[in-house]
Order: sequence, then structure tokens, then C-alpha cells
Amino acid sequence: MVRRLFVGQLLVILVGAATLGVVAFLVAPPIFHDHIRRAVGPVSDVVAHHLDRALSETLSLALTLGVLAAAIAATAVSWLLATRIARPVEQLSRTAGALADGRLTERAPRPAADDELADLTDAFNEMADALEHTEDTRRRLLADLAHELRTPLATIQAYHEGLADGVVEIDDATFAILEEATGRLQRLLEDLSLVSRAEEGQLALELSPLDVGAIVRAAVGASTPDARERQVELRHRLPEGPLTLTGDRDRLTQVLTNLLRNALEHTPGGGRVTVSAEHVHDQVSIEVRDTGAGIAPEHLPQVFERFFRADPARRPVAGSGIGLTISRAIVHGHGGTITADSDGLGRGATFTVRLPSGPG
Repeated sequence: MVRRLFVGQLLVILVGAATLGVVAFLVAPPIFHDHIRRAVGPVSDVVAHHLDRALSETLSLALTLGVLAAAIAATAVSWLLATRIARPVEQLSRTAGALADGRLTERAPRPAADDELADLTDAFNEMADALEHTEDTRRRLLADLAHELRTPLATIQAYHEGLADGVVEIDDATFAILEEATGRLQRLLEDLSLVSRAEEGQLALELSPLDVGAIVRAAVGASTPDARERQVELRHRLPEGPLTLTGDRDRLTQVLTNLLRNALEHTPGGGRVTVSAEHVHDQVSIEVRDTGAGIAPEHLPQVFERFFRADPARRPVAGSGIGLTISRAIVHGHGGTITADSDGLGRGATFTVRLPSGPG
């Protein structure tokens, strides 16, 4: 690449020099003779010949020296520029080849100069980081999906073998266990399909004016039996005035239910879960705060990823394990944001949903 750039620059220099020479020899003599005639009048042929020769030699020498100096300077500058441009591009090319071969940890070295090539390298390395993160997520997703499928499939297989061998009786308890296993598989497939549609921008939302207070009260009411069973205090706090937005009632109820289920699952007996909602500027903010196990700072960026659990040994007794991922997808589909915050392990966690407010 350096050679092609250098040859291209050299050709431009040679064409420029040839053009300059042709123009000089065509234009300079008539102008020179015109000035001689005006200054001294007509001259003899011998004098004219010597004048033409002197002009020609002077032009030739001046052009030769000028073009030579320009060629040397331009060649040096062209070589430096070509090298400066080509080296980062070649490094990017090699790194791209390494990424294509699956070596996703490869990165292109950043050029010393802070220019467009450096910006290009930074953007390229950011893309490589995203590719590496996507591949890590894909591998983790497959591993977690296999784990989630293993338990219900193992249950179904065990009961199938027991029924075939006559060890297990066909009764209501057997049907209940098999129904729970198949139901878990069904929920997992439905939830994965929901997340995929949402992330592809294909999640259908039935938008209508909503009373946020009614949604909060309904979700809290549905979660109250679970809270009582866990001996966790569940309460809500709403403003006195109306709190409205435009959204999908069922989907937003699903978001709040997922957040409450997550909070109750991680809050021990005697703890407390509080749901609050309020207007914040031109948004509606819904907050689910618990006094439970908390989240380590290094895990906060990962809590919304599929199947993520800070403690791999803890698995959900119900659900698909991607409730928070679904919640994020639904909230983003409404043009809102969802965040997680915690002061650390053992200090509880707070999940905040912010949605554009609208007429109710």
C-alpha cells in the first residue's frame, strides 16, 4: 500500500513538472521578445538568436533545479504521509483478519497522532469490544439455556422411564409434576420469544391512556399472597393527584410484577418491599425498593442480562430466569429506561422505571 501511495504521488509530481515546462516554453518566449522590442526596438538575427538561447537555457536551468527541489521535497513528504496513512490501515486490516478468524481479543494499536485515523482505530476497537461481548453473551446464553432446560427435561424423562417400568403410578401427583415441568418449558420458550421480538423492535404494544396508580395497586395486590408466605412486608406509596401515561397495560403490569417477584425472592423474612410512583419532570418514575440481599457493584451492569444470577447456585423456583431482561425490553419499547442500584451486598436494591408521561 505504501508503494502504491508513493507511486501515485510521484506521478502527480511528474505530470505537474511536465505541464509547467510546456507552459513555460510556450508562454515565456513571446512575452520576452515583446518586452525586448518595446525596450530597444528591432534587433538583428544574431542578437535575437543569442537572446532566445539565453532565455531557453535560463528557463531550462530554473525549471530543472526547481522541479528537482520540488520533487525531492514532495517525494519526502509523500513518503512520510503514505507511511503514516498506510501503517494504521494495514494494522486495521490485520486485526480485522484476526477477528474474522475468531481471535476476538485482538485489537488494533492506536496511532500516535490524534487525527481521523486515530478516531477510526478507536471506533474499530469499540466494534471489536462489542463483538467480543456479544460472543461472550451468546456462549453464556447457550450454557444457561441448557441449564434451564435440563431440570424440566430431566423430570419428564425420569417420570417417563418410571411409568414405562411400572415404578411410578399414574395419579394426580404425577400429572401435577409433569404439568409443572412442561409449563416451565412453555414459559421459557414464550419468554425467549418475547425478548427476541422486543430486541428486534417487533414487540406489539397496545397503547392506551393508563392510570399508573391502578397498575401499581393491581401488581401489589397480585404479589401480596407471595409476600405473606415469605413474611415480607409489601407496601406502596402513591401521590394524591393523578399519575398518568400512555402505554400497554398488560406489558407494564408484567414489568412491575417481574420487579416485585425479583424483590420478594431476594428479601428474607422480616424484610420490606416498597413500591412508589411519582412525576419527575416530564416522566413517570416507578420505584421498587427492597431491604434484601443487595447487589455487588460489579454485578449491577449485568442484572438485566438473560439468566444472570450473582450466585449461580441460586436458581428460580418458578419462571424462566429472564424476567428482568423482559422488563428491560418492554420498558425500552415504551421509550423509557430501567436501572438498578444498590449500596452493596446485604443493603437492599432499588429498581427504577422511568416512562414518558402522557394524558390519562
